[in-house]
Amino acid sequence: MPERVHSAQPPSLATIGFAAAGGRMSVTVRGELDIGAQWLQPELRDILGRSATGVDLDLSAVRFCDCGGLNVLLDLRHHALDQGKTVAVRACSPVVRRLLDLTGVGELFTHSGPDGLDAPPPAVLDGRSGQRGVDHELRTEVAQLRRAMRTRPAIDVARGILMASFSLSAEAAWTVLVTASQNTNTKLHHLAQDLMDTVHGTPLPEEVREQVAAAVAKVQAAPPIPLDGVPVPDVTPEPDGAPPRA
Repeated sequence: MPERVHSAQPPSLATIGFAAAGGRMSVTVRGELDIGAQWLQPELRDILGRSATGVDLDLSAVRFCDCGGLNVLLDLRHHALDQGKTVAVRACSPVVRRLLDLTGVGELFTHSGPDGLDAPPPAVLDGRSGQRGVDHELRTEVAQLRRAMRTRPAIDVARGILMASFSLSAEAAWTVLVTASQNTNTKLHHLAQDLMDTVHGTPLPEEVREQVAAAVAKVQAAPPIPLDGVPVPDVTPEPDGAPPRA
């Protein structure tokens, strides 16, 4: 009997459901989209293959999404383009919207028109400038994809540095990165590079260091959040003889 080889890849913390909607497939994702979401790729590709024009995603129940989850979405879109189809994000949670905005790839998952194809911008509808508009959109798309894939490793490493330095969970480390990025008006991948440089002895800028420290303190003080999204109650035992808390 052959020896079973166990994969070191983290399990998926997300589930998906789907239903046919005309020529498209409507897909609802719940849970957390991180590196473990790679396990969902075969099923998502299969769902895409069953559609005539593409997939509409409902990500409003996604509680956490990092670059690993984003990579899964980009992979699905890549396969859709190969098949002449589209992938549109119909709804998303604040954490997903924040990631799409920070990485600049939100425009790649625009809403679909009535025929299932992405509605072109007004410049493309101009007959004389139509080809120029298409060329511009393609160049923009390629630049956005390249930027997302180029910056993803640095962001993942920076998150790992925070996890190791402050004993944070993956979700808490991501929250620290995003919070410090917003409060210092620093692009996420620039902040990630600053954190990576600290490994070689380069100190963080004072403002960034203060914001990172404040964000770490905030997530460490927050109650743990289980998978069902309900805060864990404080069950710290009372000293002997003390009345129970209400």
